[in-house]
Amino acid sequence: MLQWLAGALVAAVHFVFVNAQDGSNATVPFPNATYPNATSPNPAASGLSRPAFSPPFYPSPWASGAGNWSTAYERARAFVSQLTLLEKVNLTTGVGWQSERCVGETGSIPRLAFRGLCLQDSPLGVRNTDYNSAFPAGVNVAATFDRGLAYARGQAMGQEHRGKGIDLQLGPVAGPLGRSPAGGRNWEGFSPDPALTGIMMAQTIQGIQDAGVIACAKHYIVNEQERFRQAPESAGFGFTINDSLSSNVDDATLHETYLWPFADAVRAGVGSIMCSYNQINNSYGCQNSYTLNYLLKGELDFQGFVLSDWQAQHSGVGSALAGMDMSMPGDVLFNTGTSYWGANLTVAILNGTVPEWRLDDMAVRIMAAWYYVGRDQTQVPINFDSWTRDTFGYRHYVAEEAYGLINEHVDVRAEHGTLIRQIGSASTVLLKNNNNVLPLNGNERFTAVFGSDAGGNPYGPNGCPDRGCDNGTLAMGWGSGTAEFPYLVTPEIAIQNEILSKNGVFQSITDNFAGMQIQALAPQASVAIVFVNADSGEGYLNVDGNTGDRNNLTFWQGGDILVQNVSSLCNNTIVVMHTVGPVLLSNYSDNPNITAILWAGLPGEQSGNSIADVLYGRVNPGAKLPFTFGVDREDYGTDILYNPNEGTGAPQVSFSEGNFIDYRAFDQAGVEPLYEFGFGLSYTTFSYSNLVVNKLTVGPYVPTTRQTLAAPVLGNSTSDAAQYQLPSNFTIIPLYIYPYLNSTDLETAANDTSYGSSDSVPAGSQDSSPQPMPAAGGAPGGNPELYDVLYQVRATITNTGSTPGEEVAQLYISLGGPYDPKIVLRNFQRLSIQPNSSATFSADITRRDISNWDTNTQNWAVSASPKTVYVGSSSRTLPLSATLS
Repeated sequence: MLQWLAGALVAAVHFVFVNAQDGSNATVPFPNATYPNATSPNPAASGLSRPAFSPPFYPSPWASGAGNWSTAYERARAFVSQLTLLEKVNLTTGVGWQSERCVGETGSIPRLAFRGLCLQDSPLGVRNTDYNSAFPAGVNVAATFDRGLAYARGQAMGQEHRGKGIDLQLGPVAGPLGRSPAGGRNWEGFSPDPALTGIMMAQTIQGIQDAGVIACAKHYIVNEQERFRQAPESAGFGFTINDSLSSNVDDATLHETYLWPFADAVRAGVGSIMCSYNQINNSYGCQNSYTLNYLLKGELDFQGFVLSDWQAQHSGVGSALAGMDMSMPGDVLFNTGTSYWGANLTVAILNGTVPEWRLDDMAVRIMAAWYYVGRDQTQVPINFDSWTRDTFGYRHYVAEEAYGLINEHVDVRAEHGTLIRQIGSASTVLLKNNNNVLPLNGNERFTAVFGSDAGGNPYGPNGCPDRGCDNGTLAMGWGSGTAEFPYLVTPEIAIQNEILSKNGVFQSITDNFAGMQIQALAPQASVAIVFVNADSGEGYLNVDGNTGDRNNLTFWQGGDILVQNVSSLCNNTIVVMHTVGPVLLSNYSDNPNITAILWAGLPGEQSGNSIADVLYGRVNPGAKLPFTFGVDREDYGTDILYNPNEGTGAPQVSFSEGNFIDYRAFDQAGVEPLYEFGFGLSYTTFSYSNLVVNKLTVGPYVPTTRQTLAAPVLGNSTSDAAQYQLPSNFTIIPLYIYPYLNSTDLETAANDTSYGSSDSVPAGSQDSSPQPMPAAGGAPGGNPELYDVLYQVRATITNTGSTPGEEVAQLYISLGGPYDPKIVLRNFQRLSIQPNSSATFSADITRRDISNWDTNTQNWAVSASPKTVYVGSSSRTLPLSATLS
């Protein structure tokens, strides 16, 4: 007995008592967005000029029905040809924040029995409703490296949106891509690797749209931090700036990293793309004619429509001519009743500043997306209300009008919980497993669980609006990219059920700061499982001093001290992390008392069951890291800009690191990561052999030289302003956005002090004549020959262990140039392999995969630099290689 006490006293020396207020995750931030030694070797990136400049490009390209859009396009043209000017304006303009039941709704066309489009968050489920599923976040989907699961999740989410009467799901996300590991909304997307994100984007989009709902790829483009995304929002947090931040990026980096996944989205047939809050090279995302007209609608030949992020529109005529097609939610600022479009778009058509063919194109693009996914066959009435869960209430919430049935509480979940549980376990990454301590068998003598992240939110799983707190287990971040939980299975409950089913002993402490109780319980445990987390989200919410973006890369709620305390008292401590991205793991990988480490991400409603499946061996982990765990924050090379750097002017964030983000930055700097991109252990082992590369015979890459047809004109509206006045017998709903004029004098109707200024009509913006296509364009996703398969790669993957398992074989390419990353991921395949058996890894290499962006020719080109293909289990474990001849 005395000997036991002595041991306990020695262990207690390392125990740290901490108060709740000491668990803050606030640090002094780095004062810039790129660390001094992390700049790109490419002078175009490292030497970005200030102020950065975005070149104008006009006119806005018109849809053509390219690719497999021809049928939808012709049906859309036929529909729009029937519309009046006012009806077309109504179709393109939201009716205002909280004026209808969805987070965004366009005006209706009652004459043709066409209700307004219902647009609804989020990328991980239906937001602001009930009887819906809460799916794993995008970052978890990326960790599965499983195309089939990405598609299945997209289809299930699409089915739930469809069942609620929603026309457009506001997801998936490729912006942010994940330039900085502290970025607040990185978890909504997939990975800082553009190829992994692009593949998962495409699969998700196809799943959503196969369910009959329009997908929306967002936020376009280089939208990489929350702080300073909007001037009014920043003012609320004590920062005075006149304009949103500008993400400044060079041409090659934009193409090779940030545009890459959006090209995959367009090639997958995405129906809509959301333009972002930020500026790109000092031009706002929703009126940037270069990124919208030239890159998206020209080079990528996007056939769908561009909608604004909510309050991201900064002009009327300017945004229309620059390529925006739908204004969301319609009002200039929430609940003001004023709009850049609506009646002002009617005025712009009548006075000629916006040509009618541009409005026709907006409407055609919207309706083409509608027909492309089959909304005419799958639409059901809207049966929920975003602003209240009450069954009865006001249909026009902000105006308090039209009282009646607004929530029918339709259960759309089906059996999606099974899929959610599967994705949760399939996305859990095993990082450490000393002496094969995992899997557990449930017969351990004494199981103890520690950490607030193991338990429930005392306010309930939905107790914090938009998940704007870090209470209890973390299963999604915060902000508009969330959904209501129908339930949340906590790790504490799931593990307790596991142990009790075998008549075991189980105890838990879910207060990170219960020092005395933790000190008493931990030494008793034969296995201690510690749950810790790190949260982030959207910039309109401040959680524990974090305004969207994380202040640091440490655990929240004193998690580091919790791990230290428990592991100092129990020599079989397992750490499970629910985090939005990378965290700094101190010496956990070397600590002998920490026997296993798992990253579980943001697994959604089945969180506890998913982690229990892995811990107790029902699922053999096969996930891989979709990002890098570094030793120090500076190792990533990139960071958030935390303080304005231009006085009250637009903060300037220069992407001087170029293409070198995440594992590419570590490779470039020669920095050893703690756990590299693509890393993940299994309960079995695998070997790689027999790499075979077959070169295919294909034709040369031919730049596109065709011209478009002339812009189609589907209407010829009268210029008589008297025809567009508010009908005399019409009842106005307060704050609702309408297309009608309030005066026959257009200047009076516009109510704009800059009315009549020629500055609002850029040169070439009204040109409807045939236009040359970009050399890198020619079809949705870019020049079709970019996707020619040049090589087919095969390798043998053998399960050398005694347990069935899944391995993600990864294909990387060295492009070989002086400005290129050491390697870049280009393909992967998740294989299920029985013990002592082999499977064949198969992957294609396209022309695009080995090309660089040539800024001189404005086209893709395969350089003369030597190309090498690598195949292996992570970005740092690549046993197979071959030269591409």
